[in-house]
Amino acid sequence: MTDDHVGTRFDRVAKTEAERDREHRPSRAAICEFFAERFGIEPAVFDEYSFWERGKGKIWAFRGDLDSPVEIEALGMVVLRADQKHWKPTTSAAQQFGAAASECVVNLDETPARRFLAGDSQDLDWDGDWGYVIVTHDLDGERIPIGVGLYLHGELRSQLPTGRQRDLDAQ
Repeated sequence: MTDDHVGTRFDRVAKTEAERDREHRPSRAAICEFFAERFGIEPAVFDEYSFWERGKGKIWAFRGDLDSPVEIEALGMVVLRADQKHWKPTTSAAQQFGAAASECVVNLDETPARRFLAGDSQDLDWDGDWGYVIVTHDLDGERIPIGVGLYLHGELRSQLPTGRQRDLDAQ
């Protein structure tokens, strides 16, 4: 097997680093550890999911399992970008698994939540870690994960993809 990534093929992520066929690929254990250490999401949350890589560092979660590799356009949802120094969870991951997060969670009141949904950056007085955070909003007594933000130097930057941003004040 070469070190080239095939953009149209999904390869199951190895369970452990020792089982990886390519040194730079993340393992299932590393992915679960990332979500546990950064967000307090217990690895058991992912028990029903298999992790797949398509392209370099784009990690997908699929509820179930298949023989690997798989030639298909999409498989589950993208949950993580692991092709950069700091791994970045996706909006889909935050919305699917963010309710299980206990750390690095920023809960916004209505007005700041609307600004976040619109894709705006905003000043935020928060004493948590810098880096990627899961942004939530309370709705009808339930904490709803909205997406991923980047918290740096007292500023919360919305990481919602442009196509998923909504300006609720304009509607």
